[in-house]
Amino acid sequence: MEKIRNFCIIAHIDHGKSTIADRMMELTGTVSKREMQSQLLDSMELEREKGITIKLTPVTMEWKGYVLNLIDTPGHVDFSYEVSRSLQAVESAVLVVDATQGIQAQTLANVYLAIEQNLTIIPVINKVDLPAADVEGVAAQIMNLLGCSRKEIIEASGKTGLGVDKILDAVVERGGIPSFVQGIPSSFTKALIFDSYFDDYRGVVLYVRIFEGEIRKNAEILMMAAGTKGLALEVGILTPKMNPRESLKAGEIGYIVTNLKTTREAKVGDTVTLAASPALEALPGYKNVLPFVYAGFFPVSNDQYKDLKEAIEKLSLSDSALRFEPENSPVLGFGLRIGFLGLLHMDIIKERLEREFGLDLIVTNPSTNYEVVLNNGEILEIKSAADLPDVSEVKEIREPWVKGEIILPKEMIGGVLDLINKKRGHQTNLSYIEERAVIDFEAPMANLLTDFYDQLKSATSGYASFNYELNGYRSEDLVRVDFLVAGHKMDALSVMAHRSEADGIGREVTKKLKEVIPRQNYEVALQAAIGARIIARETIGAYRKDVTVKIHTGDRDRKAKLLEKQKRGKARMKRFGKVDIPSEAFTVMLKRD
Repeated sequence: MEKIRNFCIIAHIDHGKSTIADRMMELTGTVSKREMQSQLLDSMELEREKGITIKLTPVTMEWKGYVLNLIDTPGHVDFSYEVSRSLQAVESAVLVVDATQGIQAQTLANVYLAIEQNLTIIPVINKVDLPAADVEGVAAQIMNLLGCSRKEIIEASGKTGLGVDKILDAVVERGGIPSFVQGIPSSFTKALIFDSYFDDYRGVVLYVRIFEGEIRKNAEILMMAAGTKGLALEVGILTPKMNPRESLKAGEIGYIVTNLKTTREAKVGDTVTLAASPALEALPGYKNVLPFVYAGFFPVSNDQYKDLKEAIEKLSLSDSALRFEPENSPVLGFGLRIGFLGLLHMDIIKERLEREFGLDLIVTNPSTNYEVVLNNGEILEIKSAADLPDVSEVKEIREPWVKGEIILPKEMIGGVLDLINKKRGHQTNLSYIEERAVIDFEAPMANLLTDFYDQLKSATSGYASFNYELNGYRSEDLVRVDFLVAGHKMDALSVMAHRSEADGIGREVTKKLKEVIPRQNYEVALQAAIGARIIARETIGAYRKDVTVKIHTGDRDRKAKLLEKQKRGKARMKRFGKVDIPSEAFTVMLKRD
């Protein structure tokens, strides 16, 4: 164990974690030049296309007689759950900061996560070879944040490979030897599952960190929290390909191929022990992560509903944060209501469903979950406005609030504070790191869901970065805004809104619907309503056919007779006609501007 070092790389999105990981694998000879490609650890097609890391990925390398286990983590706020999981499996974290951008919101959030876990933090300034690099300025920010000295900060470039050997040396020298959780080795085997996925050909594969004892090939294993038993059909390390071994020993990070059929039998955060001599107590696992953004996913044709359900079940095997339940809409038919960790998470899942499973989907407006307290004291959790019980039974409605943190240049504070106030939020603190300001604020989750990030980027010319976490539920004056198309209520379009914002949302959405719903042969009324009170209306005019064109004389009576006949026909159409609503109508809330 003296020769093992476990570490992960943390950074804000786009600061060059995966590129530094590539250089490390090249330098240590883990991957040959022939097999090397950029962002090697981002194996998903979507990751490579968007240039972001979505899943954490472990890899084992050798350097100067030491075994280094690296976990590459995502940088986006929606995937911070992946980061918190990797931090519990390692002893040190390499903190990468972009020399041109300095410390950003996600940098801070990840540093706090690492400090909570008592990890050794090794600061690295990346991209020092760029002409716009401000190495000394960024170094001052890091010293201010971590309280470290200037010589502890390593200057590196993921592109050219400069300084990567110094990072590896620093991991060996400062990284810390793998520790036992209680500090005293015991005779029991304990391993933490920090990730798992389902392989169609091999079953459930677990990524584990062994804290005590060892797990041998073909040993019978027990998941302590789930209580399920299984066989370790194969154990080994990742380089990044699977590399089978006879056993995994204390301090090592590797994989276990099991004979389990679903990842629910081996949850992330569970403790693996040997069935023959089980450990007495489990390792401290992870707190269960709950989604707070919900959207309805409906197939364009109802024949695909079964395929959608199977596809989501497959994806949820490797994504522990996904939650879903069946939903039925009179307009859209059968579908699923799916919970996500944020809008990027939702976007990624939608793309994967369309690409990997060939589905054609309609996605409804994302909303958050609300707590409804009834008059009899019962508390319901509703995930969409359509589920809200009758208003006469409701005592109060609580909505989720978030604690947010925005880092931005000092001169842009005014515009951002104005934006926070518009979203019913309020600033709680304002502090400074060198030339930058850090705004702490609280705001309702629902108002930050759709376009807050875009508006923030516009207000700050792209210089601000944003991070948030859930901060409980608060009782507010909330109402359900319904939308009617030609007198028919569309449940899939209903939204929850604060009473003060309801009129504005009603007017905005009816205007948007007027643009996306095609004209009919008769007049179509678009209305927004709170209960029985109409708060906004737009009218889509009818197509007008000139029925008098065939009369060549100027006979007034004949013309009036034909126009009257047309009027009766339109009235009859209006009674029986059905307005075909295109799928864009269900996502009008996403693109407010």
